[in-house]
Amino acid sequence: MKKNSLTTAVVAGIAGVAGFAGLASAVELNADGLGQVLIYPYYTVNKNQDTLLSVVNTTDVGKAVKVRFLEGYNSREVLDFNLFLSPYDVWTARVSTNGAGAGVSSTDTSCTWPALNGSVPFRAAAYAGGSTFPADSGPQGVDRTREGYVELIEMGEIIPGSPLDATTTHAQNGNPNEGEPACGSAIQGTTPGGYLSNPGGGLFGAGSIVNVGDGTLFAYNADAIDGFSDDVLFSGPSGLTPSLLQANNAASAFGGAVAYVFANGSLLTLDYSNGIDAVSAVFLSDAIYNEYLVSGDIGANSDWVVTFPTKRFYVDEYYVGATAVQPFVDVFRYAPANDGTSFVEVGINLFDQEEGFTDQPDDFSPPIAEQPSSLPYEVNVISFLTETAAEDPSGVLGSNLRANIVPYGDAGWLKLDLASGDGGHAMVPADNNGYVLHGLPATGFYAYNVINANAAPGKLANYNGLFRHRASRVCTVDNGAACS
Repeated sequence: MKKNSLTTAVVAGIAGVAGFAGLASAVELNADGLGQVLIYPYYTVNKNQDTLLSVVNTTDVGKAVKVRFLEGYNSREVLDFNLFLSPYDVWTARVSTNGAGAGVSSTDTSCTWPALNGSVPFRAAAYAGGSTFPADSGPQGVDRTREGYVELIEMGEIIPGSPLDATTTHAQNGNPNEGEPACGSAIQGTTPGGYLSNPGGGLFGAGSIVNVGDGTLFAYNADAIDGFSDDVLFSGPSGLTPSLLQANNAASAFGGAVAYVFANGSLLTLDYSNGIDAVSAVFLSDAIYNEYLVSGDIGANSDWVVTFPTKRFYVDEYYVGATAVQPFVDVFRYAPANDGTSFVEVGINLFDQEEGFTDQPDDFSPPIAEQPSSLPYEVNVISFLTETAAEDPSGVLGSNLRANIVPYGDAGWLKLDLASGDGGHAMVPADNNGYVLHGLPATGFYAYNVINANAAPGKLANYNGLFRHRASRVCTVDNGAACS
């Protein structure tokens, strides 16, 4: 890893105005929200909710995009397909209950292959042993598909004038919202691969968790990873590629990928042999911070979503064998272990709004024997319930992938320490220049809901909000000194 020679002020100016466009191509979490890869940190259909998704192509060329839905225990794929966005196109979809599980539907006319006809149910095959993956030790039913997260990966730009461009471009009739593409044979199978050039980015997305009956909506922006790949990454809809393992760029001297990360006001340039480590680096934090609100007087409740978007590549035996890889330490065990978990120990630092702090044991409630303060899944929802049983869902989102922290007072904030547990979480081995980021790759948000039973005579009102987590980063060299 090298510290960029530009001054912090100049680098901050570049990042604020135009991302890292003036620097060499590298993986970065684009603060402006545009990228080649989009991570939607949570979807759910629990508690009578739907999750609405959108992706926007801001460029004047078409895009071929892999859409992948991942369940929350171990990030096994529950559905993927190819999406073809024409220039300046928008695609929208809805994740909703489909029997015991979940499924996706769309009335959007943008081309997909296979075509989305009605609601397409999510599938259990990737974790129940009916696909390339062997069965894992999580629940085997389709109800496991009811919550998770989503990733979109740009596979390439559609070459203007190609048959793929012609069949995916919307024919306009002069009326708003009435353009439709032909979606002919050029979108099918492996055919599109011959009509693509390298990915160029420029995608942004959003998600909304909606309960129509309760009148709640929790909306967030998707995380945008830019500089992900310098190569076309096309595959048909039946494969496991492209994946986050395939991050690559010419800036790497080691055949993998470079990551740009800000730490303490300095731009760090990390060069990894494995592309997945560059993706993890841009999400890596030694701690995440956010608030909570649980006042009974106003009917308030709070949930935190904490998603580890690269965890599977370090803990799933399909990728790593019997031993987990740092920064994670516990492999997701296959049957017959039958516990469906991969624990990471975190630290709880809980404060009220007046500098007070809790002296409760450093653990979630109800406690799990020999697993203090541990998050066991790829997607975790932390609730703040004063009284709760182990089987209770979270208070706001109705999640079953839940840990609970007993709140200190009716409002305050939490520092979730991602670095010190399990003897220390860090990107080990270091990047190819000997520098180590500490913590875990995490994303997510805090969602709260307030219920006003006396909004007006005979009326009840819901108020809600969503705030992305804040984070800090720590980098050291091999001898433990701070990066410089």
